[in-house]
Amino acid sequence: MHTKVPFYRPELGESEIDEVVDALRSGWLTTGPRVKRFEQEFSAAVEAPCAVAMNSCTAALHLAVHALGLHPGDGVLVPAMTFAATAEVVRYEGGIPILIDCDPSTLNMDLLHAERTLCRIQSGGALAELPTNLPVVGIIPVHVGGMMMNVDDIKAFAARHRLWVVEDAAHAFPAAWRRSPAEPWQRCGQQTAAVSCFSFYANKTITTGEGGMAVTGDAELAARIRLLSLHGLSQDAWDRYSGHGSWDYRIVAPGYKYNMTDIAAAIGIHQLARAEDMRRAREAIAHEYRERLADIAEIELPTIDANRIHAWHLFPIRLRLEALAMGRDRFIQELHQEGVSCSVHWRPLHLHPYYEQTFGWRPADLPVASEVWTRLVSLPLFSAMRREDIEAVVDAVRTVCARASGVRLANTR
Repeated sequence: MHTKVPFYRPELGESEIDEVVDALRSGWLTTGPRVKRFEQEFSAAVEAPCAVAMNSCTAALHLAVHALGLHPGDGVLVPAMTFAATAEVVRYEGGIPILIDCDPSTLNMDLLHAERTLCRIQSGGALAELPTNLPVVGIIPVHVGGMMMNVDDIKAFAARHRLWVVEDAAHAFPAAWRRSPAEPWQRCGQQTAAVSCFSFYANKTITTGEGGMAVTGDAELAARIRLLSLHGLSQDAWDRYSGHGSWDYRIVAPGYKYNMTDIAAAIGIHQLARAEDMRRAREAIAHEYRERLADIAEIELPTIDANRIHAWHLFPIRLRLEALAMGRDRFIQELHQEGVSCSVHWRPLHLHPYYEQTFGWRPADLPVASEVWTRLVSLPLFSAMRREDIEAVVDAVRTVCARASGVRLANTR
């Protein structure tokens, strides 16, 4: 059947188009004045002193761990339930990702499991096929789907074990958390980690097509990240070619080609201006899903928390497989036949060949992630959803669940 509802559709307006056209006409296509403006406005939006724009969140994460001094052979705590980038940036530097299981409710990193894992490492106990006496230097929490973890708990855990914190906030803009209703909101990136890294990929709340941002309260760390983002040059192209600086430069470190372009920033500037409106649109859709799917016994819905402003990057349902006559993959196929595209977030890292073969991770090492991922289905959720899109998703889920449940009941009579 022809797809009625895509998994995502970016919400782009005339203001983004006009700004891109202006950028093209300006002749300044790479890192320039629009990138500077986007950095300044994003910094203000998350109330962080310093922001460095890059061509992806992966680049931001990489330069964050590099700038914090990750060395070959160092261990970093990484959630098993995450995308490839969170762990691979550790491998770029020769570090060793130490996978941590997820909380069964939120799917975020389970700090109790992290505590047990560290104790096991420190006591010399065997863990998968990781080296013994592994020095652990950092932790990279992920706010899965846009639901923030308890930042105080992360900071306390990191302080107790003398770890730096790099926040993988790819899903978490704009998101916030608070300790209790009596406390003020704290924005994701508002000095919630040594470095917080955001994504502007096409399916995020705001997009630049491809792009990312590293934010920090440490001006020296920001300067180091900025320098590394463009070949380790002492001056960037904007400084050298704007007419306000010298043509000359020095290579002061072996850097990378991670800079954002002005064309991308032209989109981001106007996306940023509408970020809260688009987040609220996602939130309204998520709440409607929760209301209209709440009576379906065959699925579980994502949790909410009064002490979180949820970015709602994802809406992952969990199948109650014991109540269905089909597995998760067949369920997705049937949704596709009903015209609804969906996805899975994610196959846990320890179930990918690279981590199985390189470090010896096995399903039993991370039992919660190993079990829950087989039941996960992410439904379409994007701010540009139309009324007919929402109706189509709700109808498709109801139809497939009724069909699968009916078949199972018939088979058990």
